[in-house]
Amino acid sequence: MKNSNKPTYISLFSSAGVGCYGFKLEGFDCVATNELISRRLEIQKFNNKCKYNSGYICGDITDDTIKANLYNQISFWKKNEGISRIDVVVATPPCQGMSVANHKKNENEIIRNSLVVESIKIIKKINPKFFVFENVPAFMKTICTDVDGEHKTIAAAIEKNLGNEYSYASRVINFKNYGACSSRQRTVVIGVSKDFADEVSPFELYPDFVKEHTLREVIGNLRPLKKFGEIDEDDIYHSFRIYPEHMRAWIADIKEGQSAFDNEDDCKKPHRIINGKIVINQRKNADKYTRQYWDKVGPCIHTRNDQMASQNTVHPSDDRVFSIRELMLMMTVPRSFKWVETDFADLNALPFEKKRAFLKKEEIKIRQSLGEAVPTVIFQSIAKKIKDVLKYTPINTATINKLVQSHQLSDVNALKRFISDNPLNLSSATLGHIAELANTNRTDNAAFFTSKTLITEMMKALPDSDKETVRILEPSVGVGNFIPLIAKKFEDKSIILDVVDIDENSLDIAKLILSHYNIRKNCTINFINADFLLYDFSDKYDYIIGNPPFYKMKANNPLLSIYRKNAVNIATTNICSFFLDKALSIGNYVALVFPKFLLNTPEFAQTRKYLSDKAVDCIIDFGERGFPGVLIETLAIFINNLSRPSNTRVVSITNGKFMIQSQNYIFDSKLPYWILYRNDNFDSVCKKLDFNVFKVFRDRQITNKVLSSEGDIRVLKSRNISNDGSIVNIDGYDSYISYDDAKNLSVYGYLNCDNAYLTPNMTYKPRMIKKPKGCLVNGSLAILIPQKGTTITEKQMAFFSTQEYRKFYQIARNYQTRSLNVDACSVFFYGILRDKAKKVPIIERLDEKENNQSSIFDYTK
Repeated sequence: MKNSNKPTYISLFSSAGVGCYGFKLEGFDCVATNELISRRLEIQKFNNKCKYNSGYICGDITDDTIKANLYNQISFWKKNEGISRIDVVVATPPCQGMSVANHKKNENEIIRNSLVVESIKIIKKINPKFFVFENVPAFMKTICTDVDGEHKTIAAAIEKNLGNEYSYASRVINFKNYGACSSRQRTVVIGVSKDFADEVSPFELYPDFVKEHTLREVIGNLRPLKKFGEIDEDDIYHSFRIYPEHMRAWIADIKEGQSAFDNEDDCKKPHRIINGKIVINQRKNADKYTRQYWDKVGPCIHTRNDQMASQNTVHPSDDRVFSIRELMLMMTVPRSFKWVETDFADLNALPFEKKRAFLKKEEIKIRQSLGEAVPTVIFQSIAKKIKDVLKYTPINTATINKLVQSHQLSDVNALKRFISDNPLNLSSATLGHIAELANTNRTDNAAFFTSKTLITEMMKALPDSDKETVRILEPSVGVGNFIPLIAKKFEDKSIILDVVDIDENSLDIAKLILSHYNIRKNCTINFINADFLLYDFSDKYDYIIGNPPFYKMKANNPLLSIYRKNAVNIATTNICSFFLDKALSIGNYVALVFPKFLLNTPEFAQTRKYLSDKAVDCIIDFGERGFPGVLIETLAIFINNLSRPSNTRVVSITNGKFMIQSQNYIFDSKLPYWILYRNDNFDSVCKKLDFNVFKVFRDRQITNKVLSSEGDIRVLKSRNISNDGSIVNIDGYDSYISYDDAKNLSVYGYLNCDNAYLTPNMTYKPRMIKKPKGCLVNGSLAILIPQKGTTITEKQMAFFSTQEYRKFYQIARNYQTRSLNVDACSVFFYGILRDKAKKVPIIERLDEKENNQSSIFDYTK
C-alpha cells in the first residue's frame, strides 16, 4: 500500500481534458476519467492524466459495465493507494437541449439531459468531499428525468438527491472575470460535503474575481500571419488557416467590430453567384464574419472556430480566423498541454509540408476540443482552493472545547494571541469557532456561532445588485463569520461594509480572524463598537445582513423602554424584534436570522401584521439545523423594502422543500399566523372544518416535585392519551397530586369541568378525549374549552387522530419541532367537521383581542 498523499479526483464527460488539466497542475491524482469519444480520451493519455491506464474509461456512462469500471477503479485505489474517499468529482455533461433559445426540445434531448442525473447518481454513490458541475447558463433551469422517473429541473434533482449530504451553490459567471481570457458565461455548481461545510462555503471555492484581459494583452505579442497557410517557424500551432481565397475580399477592408455584411459593396459581402447574379448570404447571427477588437476581451470560443462564418472568429487585424495557439491562450491552456503524443519541439522541427499535413489531420479535432472545453485556469483555481481546504481536518466541538481549556482561551487576551499566532496552524473557520466557544459572555449576549452552512444558504437567497457600489450593514457582527461570504457575494462591486458589535473584544477578534482571509481591496470594512439599537446611522443601506441576538429582556432592564420607543412591536421583550424593526427603518433590503417562532407566536402578531405589507422575498426554514448544539429553531427572512408583496420563496433545509408561494396566500389575514407550506391539500381540509372553536389552557405550575405515584387526584400526562384517543394506564408513569397541593393551582378550576377536552402538546400526532371529571393535567396536555356551547362528537374526536388531519396539522404548525405547544393562536386549527364543505378554505378570523390563554372564568361564563 503506497498511501498517496495527493488529493484525488474523478472527471466525467471529460472530453479532451482541457479543463481538468487544471487539477493535474495543482497536484491532484486522477483516479478515473470518463469520455464517450476515444480520440478525445487519447489526448488525455498524451498528458499522462491518470496514474494507471485503467483509469481511462471510454464509453457511455449510462452503461452498467462502464459504471462498474469506474467503481472498480475507485476500489483499486483504495486497496493499492490507501485512499479512503475520493476528494472531488467533476462533471461537465453534454448541454444539448439546454439553450433557452431552443424551446422545441424533444424527448430524446430531455433523456440526454438526464446524463446529468447519471452524474448525480455517481456523486451520491461515490460520496466525494466536493463536487463540481460546469455547464450552460440555463443548466439549473433545464428539465431532466430524475431517478424517480419524474421530469424536473436539474436544480430540483440536485437538491433532492444531494441536498441532505452537501452544502452547494450555483452561480452563473462569465469566465472572463475569473481568469479566463475569453468571454464565456457558464453555470458552475460547487458542492461541499456536510462534514466540510462549516470549514468552507462553496462560495469560497469559486475562482476569485479578476480584471479581464484584452486580446492585445493575451495574443498581441504573437507574430502577425498575413500569408495564406503561413505557419510560425517557432510554433506549429500558430498558423494561418486557409479558406477559399475569394472570401478574403469580404473581410480585408472591415474594421474592428465590423462584419463583412457591413461592406457597402455587395461584391464584398458574403454571397453566392446564382445564374450570374449576386445573392447575399443570410445573416442569421450578427457576429458572423465579424472582426474582433484588440482592446476588448476575447470572444466566446465555439466548436466551429475554424470558420469565418461562425461566431466572432476573425482576427482583429489579420485576414484569418484565430490560430490554435491564440485559442489556447484565450482558453488559458498552458504550453505544457499536449494535443498529440509527439513532443512540441519535434513537431516544430518538421519540414513545412509535414507541418501542413499534421495540421490537416489534427487541427479540427483540436479546435473542436477547445470549443467544448472549460478554460484550464477556471478548474485550476477551484482545485487550488480545494487543495488548501484539504490541508486542514475538520475539528469537532469536543476537541475545540479541549483546546479552549488547555490553552486557557477563556482569557480574552490569551485568545487574541492564539488567533494572531495560530500556533496549531488551524483553519480560519476553526479559529472562528474557537473564538465563539471561548467567549464566556456568549450566553449573556446571545452571541452564538453562525455556521458557514447557514450563511451559505443566506448568500444563495440574497439578490444581486446592479449598483457599482453597495453599502452593507452587519448589525451584530460577533467574530465576523458573515464578512468573508459577503465580500465574496459582492466581489464584483465596490463594497462599503459597516459592522457593529456592542462587545469591543468581539470586534478585535473579528479583525484578527479576518487577517487570515484574503479580503479583496474592493471591500472597505468599518468596525463600529456600539449598541446597534441606540447608534445613529446617518445613511440608508442597500443591504442589512446578519444574525441578531435572541433573548428576552427582563422587565426591569432600563434599556427595554428605550428600545421600545423606536420599535413597531412593543408587545415583545425579545431583543431580536427590536433589531428587525430598526433594520427595516434604515435598510433597503434586510436579511436576518430569526427564531422560527416569528411565524406563529402571539408576541410576534404585530410583527407579522406589518411585515405582511412588505415584500418578503424569501424565508429559509433551518429548523434545528441553524445552530448545531443549540436547541432552538431558526429561519432567515429576506425583506425587500423597495418592493410590494408578490411571491415568496419558501425553503426548508430540514425537509428539502422548495416552494414559490404567493405572499398573500401564506400570509392570509384570515389565518391566525403565517402558514409557509400551505397547499391545496391543506385548503381542502380547511373547507371541511369550522375553525376558531376552542380556547386553550395550559398548566405551567404542576412540576414533578408535586407529583407522586399515588395521591388524591390523578394527573393525566400526554402518554396517557393513546394514539386512538383513549386513556391508558402506564406503570411507573401515572402520576397523582395531593388535594392540598392542587387546590391553589390555576388548573384546579378545571377539576370537574364537564365540557372540556384534552389534547397533547409537543406532538404531530394530535388526538383528543373528553376530559374526565375528577382529574387534572400537567403542561404536556392542553385543555380545550369549546366556545358558543359547541358539543364535540365521538366522530369529531376520532377525526383528530386520522392521517388526513395529522398531515394537515403538520402544515398548520409549519413543521415546527420545538414550539409545538397548543397556544392561543394554534388552537384555531382544532376545527369541527362540517356537514357541507365551505366554498373557501377560511371564513373565520382569530380575534387578536382574545388572543390569550383561557381561564376558568371563561369556562364559567
